[in-house]
Parts: sequence; structure tokens; C-alpha cells
Amino acid sequence: MKRNLLIIPALMVTAFFAATEIAKAADISFSGQLLTRYEINEHGLNASNNFDDASEAADFTVSRVRLNTHAAINDTTSAFIQMSRNATWGSNAINDQNTGNAARGGSNGSFEVSDNDANMGVHQAYVNIKNFYGSSLDLKLGRQQIVLDGHRLFGNTVWTVGQQTHDALRLDHKHDNMSFSYAWIVNTEGGTPNNGETNATQTDALKEIETHMAYFKYAGILGGNLSVTYAGIIDPCGTGNTACVTENTDNDMHTIGFRQAGQLYGIDYRGEYYYQWGDADQDASTLANGNTTAGTGTERDAYMYGIRVGKTFKNVNMKPSLTLWYDYLSGTTDADLTGSDQKWRSFNPVFDTGHKFYGLQDLYLGIGSGAENSGTAALGLQDIAIKTKMSPMPGWTFKADYHWFYTAESAKSQRNRGLNGDGSVGSDLGNELDLSLTNKYNANTTITAGFSNYTTTATFRDLRNVVGDGSNWAYLMFDVKF
Repeated sequence: MKRNLLIIPALMVTAFFAATEIAKAADISFSGQLLTRYEINEHGLNASNNFDDASEAADFTVSRVRLNTHAAINDTTSAFIQMSRNATWGSNAINDQNTGNAARGGSNGSFEVSDNDANMGVHQAYVNIKNFYGSSLDLKLGRQQIVLDGHRLFGNTVWTVGQQTHDALRLDHKHDNMSFSYAWIVNTEGGTPNNGETNATQTDALKEIETHMAYFKYAGILGGNLSVTYAGIIDPCGTGNTACVTENTDNDMHTIGFRQAGQLYGIDYRGEYYYQWGDADQDASTLANGNTTAGTGTERDAYMYGIRVGKTFKNVNMKPSLTLWYDYLSGTTDADLTGSDQKWRSFNPVFDTGHKFYGLQDLYLGIGSGAENSGTAALGLQDIAIKTKMSPMPGWTFKADYHWFYTAESAKSQRNRGLNGDGSVGSDLGNELDLSLTNKYNANTTITAGFSNYTTTATFRDLRNVVGDGSNWAYLMFDVKF
């Protein structure tokens, strides 16, 4: 009996040292994040919120827990696994990390009998292989974030606790000042009729959605970098359509363009342009009271451009900076969707991080679609902004942004949107003021407080079917990384 009792701790010690040696051989490192954010807002996150003072503001606290494991397996192979758990405090249904919908795994509210929280899931999991098969290409395979340039076409959303990831194969090549990337992304896997599909005559090709991304960057041009991006979303069935037997709801979308950003003569600048083409039957059919029918052959013909110039005064107290910018995203009028040659002229920003561009209240994340109460009902967007930043003391950063928003196409008399068309609406969507104060509390902890105010217009109220003159939003966020 005594001998058996001695064997157990001996085995435990042996296992411990064996695991330690394996970890050393693989060079495994661990890191993580604990993020907690309290928000209070008046801009429509619950049914009673209507941009007016008569409605009660919504307040809630969200959190994100991430555990990261990086394994340097050998000279050419490494792996990264990121576990993530996102939740709203006190909520019985824990939100899915990507969709925001109630996820499987039960609940963990204070009044639940069993604290059965099974919501920790895989946010990223990929392997890196350098010089794949002796080539000059590096392979990145698995679930991953894809962020290009300033998040214009591909970003991770920055703000949402889940953030955007993709199931993808990515190849990268770097040589001198040049770099190239290609990614194949599986957005939706159709499967077979036996996996719950409602129409047995549907083919897999019609049910699957995938994206091809090609990206080229050359450093050292005009004091900065020139990049060219192509993104092709192949969606022959239309997003969310589970009963397309023929290709009558095409929603393919191809985007190509360039971005030049850098610094010349002490001035920071950015200029970019993107053109979009493809099929838009599915998007065109989403407009309320529209004259179009899915399958009539609506083609995409859209574009966007953005310009930014700024100056940072590094030799001045508080190191202030001032930035001016203008973004234009084309839109669709009723006239574009009538007749035999229909055009969908609303630019879709693909997988962008809209929070980084179009105001921190995120009121224009549905740009490019014709959905009601989202974006601008396909009328496009113009964003004129002034942004300032300064450091009032070491470790502190204050930012103030002010936006003037307009539709690209006037909302007046656009009956297909269900607008009144009586002259009270035009292009003016309103103004937004965004303020934030960030403190680098220590090497691992960042604390940020923010306040935002949006002032509506007749056009905005008509497009969004709200009655209030404006909305306020505030937050306090603690971000701890280790």
C-alpha cells in the first residue's frame, strides 16, 4: 500500500518535468487580455431608444477574456491559438463572440442555479510555415484576423469585443521594399442537403460564399507606402438566401483600388480610391418599396475615395496634432434602379472597420446595403471631419473629432426608400462630436473614457424612422494585457 502511494507522486513529478521539457523544446509562450467596458447610450440598442430625451438610455457592461498560446515549434513552423470569451454582465444568455447572438453553452447569471458557462471558444487558431516547400512564400493557415493598411477594406472592427476573424489560407512574400499577400477565405460553407438544407435540388456551388484577396505594397514612395488591394466576394446565391435554385439572386462583388499614405515636408497624408463591380441582384432587392426584382440583372458600378492631411507639432507643449479628412462613398438613386440597364451604385466597404472612420457611435456600419434603418438606405455617404489629438501630460492622450455627415445622393423624392419626398429631406445627415481621454496607467493597463454626441436632421430621422434630435453616448473601459 505504501509503495502504491509513493508511485503516484513520483508519476506526477515525472509528468511535470516531461511537460516542462516539451514546452522548452517547442518554445511555448503565453499571454492574454482582460477587457471590461461600461457603456450608456441613446442611439438605439434597445426597442425604446429613439434618439430622444423621452426614451430611457441603455446601459450595460461587456467584457472580453483572451488567453493566447504561441508555439515556436522549429525554425520554420509556429502556431498560435487564441481562446476568447465575451459576455454582457448579468446577462443570462452569453453573446457569441462574432455574431452577438445568444451562444450555446448556457448562462452564468448570478441567479442561475448552475454556473455552467461553456462560452470560451477559439477566436484564432493558425499555423505559420516559413518558406513553404522551399519557396519564398510564407503560409498562414487557419482561423485568423486579416488587417490591411488602415482597416479600409479588411479590418478586425477594433471596437467590438468579438472582433472579426476569417477561416482562411494566406500566403505572404516579402522582398526588399515590396510585399505581396494572397488569401482564400471561406465565408460560408454550403454543405449538402443532408446537413439541413431545405432544397435538395440546390447545388453546393450556389450555396457557398468565398473571398479571394490579393494585396501588394511598395515602401518608399513619396515618403510612405503605396498599396494595391483586390477583394472578390463570390456569392452566386445572395447572402442568407437558402432557396435559390437558379442564379437569380447574384451578389458577387469585386473591389480593386490603391492607397498611398506617408509624410511629406512634415505633413501626414493619405489618399485612396477603390472601384467596385459585379452582380447586385440581392442587394437591389432589399430596398423597401423598390421597383426592382431579384434576378433582373442588376450590376454593380460603385466607387469610393478618401483624402486625409494632418500635422503633428512635436516640438510644442502637449504635442498637438490636427487632421482634416474627407471620405466619399457612392450611392444609388431610384433612377439607377429603373429601366432595363439597372445599376447598383452603392459602395460596400467589404470587411472594413467602420468604427475607425465613420464616427464612434457606429451609426453608418450598413453602408452599401439597401436595408432599412441601417447605413443610409444605399444613398451613399460623405464624411467631412476635423480631428485633433494632444498629450496633456505624460501617459495621457486626449482626442476630439467632429464629423459632418451627408448622403452622396440626395434623399429628396427617393420614393423607393419610403421617404416622404416633400422637400424636408435632402443630403444633410447630421453632426457627431467624439471625445476620448486615454491613460496608459502602467505597462499593462490602459484606461479610456469617452463621450459622443450626435445631432440628427430631418433626413436622418426619415431614413432611420426615429423622432429625436440627437443621442449621447459615454463609456469607461479598462484594458489589461499580460
